[in-house]
Amino acid sequence: MSNAQPAAFSRFGAFTLIAVGFALFLALVWLIAAGEEFGSRGNNGDAHAAATGLNGYAALVRLLDAEGYEVSRSRSPAGLETYDLLVLTPPPATDPEEFAALLKKREEIGPTLVILPKWDASLPPPNLPEEAREKFKPGWVTLGEAYPLEWAAKLPAPYTVKHKLEVLKQGEAPDWEGMGEAGSMPTRTILYAEGDSLHEAMITDATGHTLALKVVGDESSDYYEDAHWTIFVADADLANNYGLADSNRAAATLALINDLSYDGDITGVTFDMTLNGFGASENLLTLAFRPPFLAATLCLLMALLIVGWRAFQRFGPAAANGGPAIAFGKQRLIANGASLIVRARRLRLLGAPYVALSARRIADKLGLVRADREAIDAALARRLPNEEPFTRRAARMEAASKPAEILAAAQALDELNTKLSQGK
Repeated sequence: MSNAQPAAFSRFGAFTLIAVGFALFLALVWLIAAGEEFGSRGNNGDAHAAATGLNGYAALVRLLDAEGYEVSRSRSPAGLETYDLLVLTPPPATDPEEFAALLKKREEIGPTLVILPKWDASLPPPNLPEEAREKFKPGWVTLGEAYPLEWAAKLPAPYTVKHKLEVLKQGEAPDWEGMGEAGSMPTRTILYAEGDSLHEAMITDATGHTLALKVVGDESSDYYEDAHWTIFVADADLANNYGLADSNRAAATLALINDLSYDGDITGVTFDMTLNGFGASENLLTLAFRPPFLAATLCLLMALLIVGWRAFQRFGPAAANGGPAIAFGKQRLIANGASLIVRARRLRLLGAPYVALSARRIADKLGLVRADREAIDAALARRLPNEEPFTRRAARMEAASKPAEILAAAQALDELNTKLSQGK
């Protein structure tokens, strides 16, 4: 008799393997969705929403989040089509035609805040003394010269902005006022915009230069009547990390945001990062965990959990162990005989012979001289009092005509014979 080999893993071990594998799969999905954000906050010295240097806008993200806005940083081109307030921080090498097309599209979607870059910033040089390097935190930069943008003047009306630079002389105060606030700029290097009748100055400096303006368009144009608002911040020191160190400048920038949100009607603010080179393409695993596909994904995960839990449960009572393994020759003979019966379609003739064969085998196990059904029932009641009588099992076998019925009845007779063989 061949003994069954023990299971390679216990139930707990198998469950642990499945749970660990499932957790690793979820981690893989999260890493794919995180993309470039994993292990890096984008502190590359550029001016964008993830940068913590003086020229970055991470402080503005935190400020708006603290004010109750639903803030997000978008690395997908789909974020440019948000109905929320969109904050654009274009780099110096922006294509004016592409940027104008984006602003034109935003007219029918939602309000837009454009913060023009100011500083030529860079990460600390490698030859910096060690004492000075230790003072730098990740993402900090050194500011170079300020520069006006040439491509801003190439934008079509009403977005045309002449970006200019002025360095105040010693003793001249870099004061500003607007949006109900007033204060001074952090440096005497000022970037301003020369607007026209299509623009409305929002914040100006002491000499009357426009530091922030709203695009209003011509009063007789469709833009004036129907387009969502767009505001240009000409001097980034009003809104970047350098500028928000001052409470007055932070209050003025927040007032600009509130104005673009239509005094609280819009509660979401999206900071675009695709223009700064952080664009990431969508993938199926990422989409599976976003609405409207999230509902289907959750249903699938619940179904997998139910199937996994059910796999550890037993389907009915354990079947009794079989007898000795059948030799190859006998096994082939049985298979050929069974195939012949199936081809002949005489399954209904199997019942009586199988009952007679089972009766002789069971009678032999019970020590009976004759395979009498009543005698078998009586002996079986003494040996296995909780078992179903032999006559009932035999009657089902003889009455069976369909393959499933015949198989079930034969298994019942075979199970009884097996239990008697094992002395149960």
